[in-house]
Parts: sequence; structure tokens; C-alpha cells
Amino acid sequence: MEKSPGIANADPNRWKALVFIALAQLMVVLDATIVNIALPTAQQDLGISDGNRQWVITAYALAFGGLLLFGGRIADLWGRKRTFVVGLIGFALASAIGGAATGEAMMLGARALQGVFGALLAPAALSLLAVMFTDAKERAKAFGIYGAIAGGGGAVGLLLGGFLTEYLNWRWTFYVNIPFAIAAAVGAYFVIREPGGARNRSPLDIPGVVLSTLGLVALVYGFTRAEHSGWSDGLTVGMFIASAVLLAAFVATEAKVKAPLLPLRVLTERNRGGVYLSLGLAVIAMFGLFLFLTFYLQIVRGYSPVETGFAFLPMTVGMIVGSTQIGTRLMTRVPPRLLMAPGFLVAAAGILMLTQLDLDSSFVGLIMPAQLLLGLGMGTAFMPAMSLSTYGVDPVDSGVASAMVNTSQQVGGAIGTALLNTIAASATTSYVSARAAGAADPRLLELQGMVHGFTTAIWWAAGILVVAAAIAFVLINSGRPDMGSSGASGEGAGDEVKVPVVAH
Repeated sequence: MEKSPGIANADPNRWKALVFIALAQLMVVLDATIVNIALPTAQQDLGISDGNRQWVITAYALAFGGLLLFGGRIADLWGRKRTFVVGLIGFALASAIGGAATGEAMMLGARALQGVFGALLAPAALSLLAVMFTDAKERAKAFGIYGAIAGGGGAVGLLLGGFLTEYLNWRWTFYVNIPFAIAAAVGAYFVIREPGGARNRSPLDIPGVVLSTLGLVALVYGFTRAEHSGWSDGLTVGMFIASAVLLAAFVATEAKVKAPLLPLRVLTERNRGGVYLSLGLAVIAMFGLFLFLTFYLQIVRGYSPVETGFAFLPMTVGMIVGSTQIGTRLMTRVPPRLLMAPGFLVAAAGILMLTQLDLDSSFVGLIMPAQLLLGLGMGTAFMPAMSLSTYGVDPVDSGVASAMVNTSQQVGGAIGTALLNTIAASATTSYVSARAAGAADPRLLELQGMVHGFTTAIWWAAGILVVAAAIAFVLINSGRPDMGSSGASGEGAGDEVKVPVVAH
């Protein structure tokens, strides 16, 4: 196969292209959280039942998570620039439909459509970076910016969602995507020059598409259903069993077909496998924390939507500093595992601080420094993880390798929200039940129980991050990127010292 061309760096527009790729990535990431704050108001306006409310989130997650591998393969087959622009235009149209929704069906359809076009857009964006930036130092800078956005976009979504909901109305959480998408699509069309020789023109693996899509949809739906129906619910268990069977059949199919949707060489190379696994675990912890802090600040402390959004700014600042200052500066100097493992451990230290939450914890004394540590650690780890996930991959596979990063994050987000929320709810119920008889103030007991549930789940989140750090340290064995050819590619590169080192 043709290797990474290296001459892509001769394109003088690559840094301009990065602006539009980053803009599109910000839109996709913040859309995973921006709707959350607006959901109560939208539910009331559109008459969505409590039972169907979760589908506003789930419809997006299922379409996005289920179709990511297919979207990555389309980018390899059809061309990354074309897929990127089509994804942006489609996302803008879906957002317009969501903002104009007049009822439940129209809203849910728009969210699913956003997920479909997001699944085209996200892997195309990352794979464009992979094929356009092959020089080690430039790659470090480009992925530093991308990693900061991928990590901090969720917190930005909470802030923007709070502003739009409080000062305009919930419909603007959809309409705000339109200028983002149009600007990125127009800029990308005129600026991006995709390197030649990076197209994969093999016939589409239809059985792989069907099995992977159904398997991932079943997995994501199983976790989202478990959150509100319980882990022993018959349909929840059935979804997990179906997912296991479908994904096993998918792996067996990919090992046999001539032109697989996901070449197993992309998945089994130890460095990329370590990235996918450790990053997925880290996202479990991070998305769970987003959920708990949002509830703590709004319900326990009485923050408004805008105040809640501002309260997440320390995490965003930490992400940006960790990614662009620490990760970017060190990525060409140390092996990636020496950034990822310590980064996850620093993030775990920040999360551990939040196990001390109580009803009147100081924001400045506890919550802000905890967020800063979490952001610094995640930003430092995300950037080399994003870069390593596509480095050393043949250009014809870069789209599907990029999709695997997004898939690990999407599945991690679904697992984190469901698993940690279930742990928190169970701990809250036990706490309240044990103290209900002698409670003088039932409302106070309810709040105390809620905080107890949050801190119990936060201990689990910290443990998961420690496991992510261990996996990154053990599995990822690539050396410094400047110790080998900057454009080196090819499977098995992780065994040489060539490979260098990022949503609901």
C-alpha cells in the first residue's frame, strides 16, 4: 500500500484548513452537551413525555455511535474533504429542523439526523489532520489544538447552552450550529487540499457495515436504557447479548473478507489498541463527572444555567493549557505513554478531590482546583492520544482509524453516563432509606443523599482513570516521534521507535 506522502506539508493552506477543521470539531463536541441544559424547556414546549425525554439525547448518541465506522470508511472511499463538507451541510440542515421542531417526532428525527451527519463529519475531520500533517513538530501543534477542542468542547457546550437557554430560548441551541457549519463548509471547500494517494477505492464491505452498525447501536442503547430501567431489565440484558453476538460476528467477518470495513490491523496494533481502550475508559470518568457536577451545581447549590456553564470554565482552561502547552511542547521530546499515563493520573487526582463534596463545598477552595487538575491531566493525555491513534496507519485506512477514536469516546460517554449514574442513584437510595425514619428535614436528607451518591460514584470514576493510566503505560510502547522518519507509516510501526504520540 502507498505510504504517508510527507509532501502534504508543502501545502501552504494546511494551517488555514486546521481552523475550519477545528471549528467543525467544536460544533460536534459541544452539540453533545449543549442540548442537555435546554432539554427541560424544550420538553415542556413540545409536549415530550417524561418517558420519551431521554430520546432527545439517545437518538443522537445511537445514530452517531452506530454509524461512526461506516462514516470513517465513507471518508476513505469517497474522499475526506468531500465527506467533511457533506457532513457539515447535512448537520446544518438537521440543526435547522431541530430548531424549528413543532413536536416530539420532528425533534427526535432531527437529533437522529444530526447523529448521522456527525458520524460522517467527525472521522473525516480527524483523518484530514492525519494525512495533512505528517511532520512530527507540526503534527504536535495541530493535534494540540484539536485535542484541546475535543476535550474542552463539552464544557463550552454547557456554557453556551446556558446562555442561549436563559437569554434567548432553547431553539438557539440548534440554530447556533448553522453559522458554525456554513463557515466551516465554505472554508473547507476553498482551502483544504487533500493529499493524493490517500483514497481507498476497495468495494464497500456491506456485511461489515450492517453488523458493526447494529452491534454498536445495541451496545449504546443497552447502556442508555440501563440508566433509567436498570441493569437487570430484560430489554437491557437483551441489548447487551445482541451487541456481543453482532460484534463478534463483525470481527469474524472482518478477518475473512477481502476489503474489510475495519481492517483488524488498525485495531490490533498495540499502540492504537492502547489508545482506543485507555481513551474510552477516561471518557467514562469525564462524562460521568460532567453529569454529577451539573446536577450538584444546579440542584444542590441552586446555580442558574449560565452560572453552571461558567462554573465549568476552569476545566476548559485546564484542557487548553494541558493540550497546547504541556502536550504539544513535550510530544516530540518524550514517548507518548509518559504523557498519557501521568496525564490520566493527574486527572484522577482532580476527581479524587471531588470525593470531599458536601452541601456547602467552596467553589474556589475545592471545585475549581479539582477541575483545573482534571482539565490539565486530560488535555495533556488527549492530545498525544489523538495523534497516536492515526499515526503509522496507511493513508487509505486513516478514516476508519479516526472513526475508532470517536467510537471509543462515544461508547465511553454512554457507558460513563449510565454506569456512574446507576452507582450514584443506588448509593443515594441506600443513604436516604437508612436515615429516613429519624429525618427532621426530608428535603435536606434528600440533598445529603444526592451528594453522597455523587461522591460514591466519583470514587469509581477515579479508579477507572487509574486503570486507564495503567493501560496506557503498559500497552503503548512507541518512542519519541523525532527518533524516526516523520512520515513513517506501516503496520507494526509501534514495535520500532517511529510512532509519536481525543463525545454526548
